[in-house]
Amino acid sequence: MNYKQLLPIQFLPLGDKAVVLQFEEEVSETTHAKIQAVVQYLDKHPSPGIVAYVPAYNTLTVYYEPWLLSNKGKVDPYDETVALLQKALKKAKEYKGGSSRLVEIPVCYGGTFGPDLEEVALHNKLTPDKVIALHSQKIYLVHIMGFAPGFPYLGGLDIRLATPRKAEPRALIPKGSVGIAGKQTGIYPIETPGGWQLIGRTPLVLFDPEREQASMLKAGDKVKFNAITEAEFKTLAAQHEH
Repeated sequence: MNYKQLLPIQFLPLGDKAVVLQFEEEVSETTHAKIQAVVQYLDKHPSPGIVAYVPAYNTLTVYYEPWLLSNKGKVDPYDETVALLQKALKKAKEYKGGSSRLVEIPVCYGGTFGPDLEEVALHNKLTPDKVIALHSQKIYLVHIMGFAPGFPYLGGLDIRLATPRKAEPRALIPKGSVGIAGKQTGIYPIETPGGWQLIGRTPLVLFDPEREQASMLKAGDKVKFNAITEAEFKTLAAQHEH
């Protein structure tokens, strides 16, 4: 990766304490790699004026402390932040790539674990078995983490499985639920409201605040779903109970 490959990128102010780096509009592994390149540089070269940075599908929002970057009010803190980020973009060519870790996630599809499997199949004119086959044969990229702790937004869903969110979100979705929303798939790590189409559930604990690494997954990981039976689900669930 070189500097030219990181362009064009727009710098957009967000209030008086943040800058948004707008990368390509397309959501892709290439865009993800570019954003992670800058993130890695910022991780390795911390600045006292940079408070936090939040990567998304095609943006990186950088929060800063104006007073620390203004040299006691002598310079514009926004301009200083942009200058720091321009340097980061130039140096990001040293980035060697994100995590190559592949995490396999067992999933029991359909039934009480995937109450929307039939709806996804009907919407896409497929059989439930075909939905399972298509969903479990892909390798997905963890683009970003959110909206709940440990929630991975996964890219790479087969377009034949794309299904709109539910018209009325559920008040509570069981943790471990695997869902589809539009052209993306993801896993609910905790019980939370949500409107994704639920096609299965994993017995793995994706988020545990008591673990040294609370979230099982992180941006840059690759994910492969493996279909399991209900009996296998119960066995694995018992193994992962506290």
